[in-house]
Amino acid sequence: MGKRKKQARVLRIFRKIHRTTGALLFVFFFFISVTGLLLGWKKNTDGYILPKTQEGTTSNLQEWLPVDSLHTIACNTLHTSVSPNLSLELDRIDLRKDKGSVKFVFVDHFYEIQLDGATGNVLSIGQRRSDFLENVHDGSILDRYLGTSGAIKLVYTSVMGVSLLMFTITGFWLWYGPKRMRKESKNSQKAIPKKGTFGTVV
Repeated sequence: MGKRKKQARVLRIFRKIHRTTGALLFVFFFFISVTGLLLGWKKNTDGYILPKTQEGTTSNLQEWLPVDSLHTIACNTLHTSVSPNLSLELDRIDLRKDKGSVKFVFVDHFYEIQLDGATGNVLSIGQRRSDFLENVHDGSILDRYLGTSGAIKLVYTSVMGVSLLMFTITGFWLWYGPKRMRKESKNSQKAIPKKGTFGTVV
């Protein structure tokens, strides 16, 4: 009985941890699951979450315009075709040599301008909603707006990672523990000899 009581006590502790973790972090688990699902489908939304990569005229980099010239075209396009009030701060430049195109991704509202690397023609103007979802997914959206240089993301991912691990372990044990206790109970009952099973010693 001592072992069974110990197992039951462990189950109660795990149930409390599981319930508390789920209750306290419900909102965060919800955002992680929804954003993760959307990010998994980002390339299959017909360009709504992630703009499709367009094709330029050539993949030969020697025929491409200088990056500073392409950058100037992208900045002018953002202000003339989207809004003159948007910041020109770049998040990154994504060269797609095999496609013959280059993407200029801006920080403000996650706008993206795709240009033909050789001619500088505008191939696409769109918003990278996938980048916003990624920032929400890993908590860096708060670093972005508060200027905390990744501190919030580090704490957030550490807490959520450990919590999800605990949630998984306790959830498994809440399923497996009772099965193990029932199995041990049946085995102990089988081990007890029934009356009349032994012969009389003469």
